[in-house]
Amino acid sequence: MSGNKVAIVTGASRGIGAAIAERLASDGFTVVINYSGGAAAAQELARAIEAKGGKALTAQADVSDPAAVRRMFESAEAAFGGVDVLVNNAGVLKTVPLTETSDEDYDRHFAINTKGTFNTLREAGKRLKDGGRIVNFSSTTLALNMPGYAVYNATKAAVEAFTHVFAKELRGRNITVNAVAPGPIATSLFLDGKSDELVAQFAKMPPLERLGQPDDIANVISFLVGPDAGWVNGQILRANGGVA
Repeated sequence: MSGNKVAIVTGASRGIGAAIAERLASDGFTVVINYSGGAAAAQELARAIEAKGGKALTAQADVSDPAAVRRMFESAEAAFGGVDVLVNNAGVLKTVPLTETSDEDYDRHFAINTKGTFNTLREAGKRLKDGGRIVNFSSTTLALNMPGYAVYNATKAAVEAFTHVFAKELRGRNITVNAVAPGPIATSLFLDGKSDELVAQFAKMPPLERLGQPDDIANVISFLVGPDAGWVNGQILRANGGVA
């Protein structure tokens, strides 16, 4: 159990983020469910967590907006007295060849995946309690170099750079900074726009011959923010069934 520790999970209204929020709540964390647009889904998740005896608060904030991120941390501090854990799950993914990528798609990917992570890290660096935990999200696509992923991979390469450097910048505060790099996970972010044949092809890629499930990633997050991972710092953990 985490006692009265507080965890902010970005992009937590659905998919992997929702699974993480549920898992951390069951681990004893008070969970701040961040969302950008899905208010109803976030509130439904909070009610489900509280129905199981957990504690949850919803917090609307576009992570690409530094003022909104600051307000999210301030509201969590006002409600609970501080923040112990930040999980940077919010992200967007659109696969398109680099030469066909629009300026708008480029800007949106970097605004949310990269600047969004930067904004929350900057705030957490000033506000997170000593002994805290930060987990960023990279992706196993960075290791696979598949066509169509150039811009998305670029955003995640930046996140990995943040992770390695920030772990060292927080020296002396007993705060760990790691990243998880999932492989293909059966969520709408991954499945939308893909044919059944392509999904089946992805499912066959790992030697475990299945797509990952949101709980597979939530389990890894639970470990990284818990007491057993106190000596894991500045690392990228690929949770991908052995695909890379």
